[in-house]
Amino acid sequence: MRILVVQESDWIEKGPHQSHHLMERLSERGHEVRVIDYEILWRERENKEIVSKREVFRNVHKVVDEGGVTVIRPSIIKLPVLDYLSLVYTHRKEIKRQIEEFKPDVIVGFGILNANIAIRLAKKRGIPFVYYIIDELHRLVPQKYFQWLAKYIESKNMKNADKVISINEGLREYTTQMGAEREKTEVIRAGVELERFNPADRDAIRERHGIKDEDVVLFFMGWLYSFSGLKEVAMELARASEKHRNIKLLTLGKGDLWDTLQDIKREFGLDSRIIIVGWQPYEEVPKYIMASDICLLPAYKNEVMKNIVPIKMYEYMAAGKPVIATSLPGIKKEFGNDNGVIYVDRPEDVVKKAIKLIESGSIEEEGKKARKFVEKYGWDNITDEFERILEELT
Repeated sequence: MRILVVQESDWIEKGPHQSHHLMERLSERGHEVRVIDYEILWRERENKEIVSKREVFRNVHKVVDEGGVTVIRPSIIKLPVLDYLSLVYTHRKEIKRQIEEFKPDVIVGFGILNANIAIRLAKKRGIPFVYYIIDELHRLVPQKYFQWLAKYIESKNMKNADKVISINEGLREYTTQMGAEREKTEVIRAGVELERFNPADRDAIRERHGIKDEDVVLFFMGWLYSFSGLKEVAMELARASEKHRNIKLLTLGKGDLWDTLQDIKREFGLDSRIIIVGWQPYEEVPKYIMASDICLLPAYKNEVMKNIVPIKMYEYMAAGKPVIATSLPGIKKEFGNDNGVIYVDRPEDVVKKAIKLIESGSIEEEGKKARKFVEKYGWDNITDEFERILEELT
């Protein structure tokens, strides 16, 4: 198959996400994949060019050695609002070009605007379109005043797609509420590479960051959103009694709270207890998870987080780590009770819950439950399922 992917995020800098895992594995199996992406992080770049040039990145791979995809990045105007307006024009032009030159058998969309464009162009050419949902997309639009419009377009995409795939049951319900026909929806859960998690990697990472054998490490990885709950966890760590000074917080990633966490470290003298590490190569990530004792998803109970199940949840659990998470509806529906996920009502409750796990001696037991739950979600099985859906459509 020839598969064209359209998305409104940076394929190269962000992730790896579900899309990277699936598309690279399909490429590894002999399918040809091209991705049209968007430089979503342009505001953070030092290069302040006003109009970017179209770029093509070949043989891009993040998760498997053999599976490379071609990433095409259309030009945009790098000014607020005009970036979206220019995207509509340049992405439409690029999608039409790829339909003519690449002749895709199927188009898979992960965004809003360029997905809407791709659906309309695909229908004219009789090309099936798959809408792949891993978030309530309109809620991620940074400009609040555009979210109503984004929701309207996203809803139209749900109604007009030939197939709507969600990453969990909570998001599947969301897609039907947004207008997708139930019989056109499917759930394909996140996958895990169980063999990537090696207990022997634990000691090297802990030694690198000055973590002692008796220390208990709470771990979070990903974008440090303001609603991630990490500020609250850090503050509760600062308030912990002397008895629990061996509890440390290790974060892996970048984002909104980076400076805030650094400030908390300085203000409360937590240099040795809060360890903040930037993005690491993909092959290093499992080592950091293995170096931890308890993993965290302490996010606020807001509309953005309500129905999503981040792929990192599966990776935490595949490493045999218990996860303390706020009781988000999507998480509870996905993992239920007694499967290695321990729920709290608020991010402020995370440290207290971790102390209970430590004092009860149940960290290892809960970690085994977590590992057992995700063992059936190997990436080969997930890719088989996705490949089957695409082949049926084409």
